[in-house]
Order: sequence, then C-alpha cells, then structure tokens
Amino acid sequence: MPSAPSGPPPRRRNREATRAALLASARARFARDGYAPTNVRDIAADAGVDATLVFRYFGSKRKLFDECSAQDTRAAEAVLHGPPEQLPTRLLEAILAHDWPESAGEHPFIAMLRSAGDEAIRSRLHEHVCSTYVANLRTLCDGPDADLRAELFSAWLLGISVLRSVVRSDALSSTTMREVSPHFEHVAEVLLGHRES
Repeated sequence: MPSAPSGPPPRRRNREATRAALLASARARFARDGYAPTNVRDIAADAGVDATLVFRYFGSKRKLFDECSAQDTRAAEAVLHGPPEQLPTRLLEAILAHDWPESAGEHPFIAMLRSAGDEAIRSRLHEHVCSTYVANLRTLCDGPDADLRAELFSAWLLGISVLRSVVRSDALSSTTMREVSPHFEHVAEVLLGHRES
C-alpha cells in the first residue's frame, strides 16, 4: 500500500491563512483609520504578505472593505438576538463590555463612521443603522413620537460609543455596566416609554 504523501501542507491552506490574515489586518486598519486613508500596502504589510495578494484574493480595496464590513455587521448584529425588551441593555453591553479585538478594540460601526465620507459607505451605514437598530428600538416605544424617540436613543448610544472608544473621555472610557445602569435605565424609560423587566 503506497504511503501517504509527505511535505508542506496543501497550497489551499496557505491561501486561506493568507486571506484570513489580510481580512484581520484590514479590519483593524479600517477601524482605526477609515476607508480613504487606508492603503493596500499597509494592510498587506500588517499581514506580512505582498500587496498584490490583496487584489488576487479580493479584487480591490473596496471589495476587501465590503467583506470586512459584512463580517463586522454580522458580529454587531448578534446583539439583536434575545428578548426584544432587553435589546437596549444588550446594545449598551456591546459598547461597554465587549473588547472587539478584531476591530482594533472599537465597535465595528466605528470603522463605518470613519469611512462615512464615502457616499456609498454612508448610504450603507444609514440603511443598516436605520433599518436594523433604530427599527428594532422603535418597536419598544410607547406613545407618540416613537420614531423620533427611537432615533434619539440610538444617537445617545452612538455618542457613548464614540466618546468611549474614539475620544476616550475620562469617565466613559473606564466606566462599567454597574456604574452606568441606573442612569441608562432612567433615560431608556424616558425615551422608550418602558422599563426593562
């Protein structure tokens, strides 16, 4: 019976590892710098490969960004799973309690915000935030002006995220869920019109 071939692993594994390394370095770069300032040479250098491999595996910087964004969106949308009435708390936990190491320690939407000078990216961000997060929060609102109150609450959460991970303000960058919860619950009750059970 012939022996199994020996030698280096198949090239397919190398391609997959290289592609994964490029995605990881791109996610970190886009999160930290945004789309426009990031160039493929820096992404490739961070991954320890030649820049031509970005085009081989992804076709263009835009397609690489799109794939990174899709991964980040899936990660961020995990917060939508669970009891609807607990969504506000899960959103806050995603901001305060998750380290997001795959996107340079920042919430995935920070990369989209830093890239929002690009019209196509801004349009995608608008569609996703409004049809996903705001729409889900809207279902929790009682009484009049529900659309406005859901957007106000979303803007407040987004502001918390920006102050914590981009501005790195003194109090928010080091606070905990326990410290924020009483204030958070009060604002949620005022804007959404209910108290989490």
